[in-house]
Amino acid sequence: MIESFMNALKEDAFQKLILEGLKNTILIAILGLLIGIVIGTFIAIIKVRPKKRIIFKVLDKICSIYVAIFRGTPMVVQLLLAYYVLIPIIGIKGVEPLNVGIWVFGLNSGAYVSEIMRGGLNSVDHGQLEAGRAVGLSYTTTMIKIVIPQAIKNTLPTLGNEFITLIKETSVVSFITVADLYTAFNTIGTNLYSVIIPYIFMALIYIVLVLLITLLIKLLERGLARSDRNKQSI
Repeated sequence: MIESFMNALKEDAFQKLILEGLKNTILIAILGLLIGIVIGTFIAIIKVRPKKRIIFKVLDKICSIYVAIFRGTPMVVQLLLAYYVLIPIIGIKGVEPLNVGIWVFGLNSGAYVSEIMRGGLNSVDHGQLEAGRAVGLSYTTTMIKIVIPQAIKNTLPTLGNEFITLIKETSVVSFITVADLYTAFNTIGTNLYSVIIPYIFMALIYIVLVLLITLLIKLLERGLARSDRNKQSI
């Protein structure tokens, strides 16, 4: 069984399928996280901003509904609804399944990142915001240049966990015909009439990806900690 699997890995068609699946898995997770950070940060700012004006009260309600929808439904349901229901209803043609997967993952991640960033923004000393306003900066400028960078640093480990979650959840994009790691190894298993070894090999690849991300996050944390110590010593 193992010998048959190793022979299959030597075939160009299967190698290309695995590489394409790996590329799509990483691409969806990275772009999904970046989109999620942008959306999540915007929602978090709306959540923590004083609701003195009606526009911010309305935006707060819209953001709450958005978060409730994407946190309350499974990722696979969101993919199926987006690709097989919403896009045909809207009438958009020629949309690549990969692009749908990226945006659905980004929108889903945004709902979770919003809560992560809200906690990060609240963890920053309120005096930082007051200091920025005191020197003449607008609320938005103060948030972008002073508060948000500190919040991202505080939430880096949690954002790393979100990235790991996205990597693992990419296995569901096969429901909308995107070639990911699951699709690649499932195809190999089907051709070999045995999925045991292909699935074990697939699991090992996911483990390696998660370990690499974990290592990267630790290196970033050490770099930021070292930078803080250097600033304090000056």
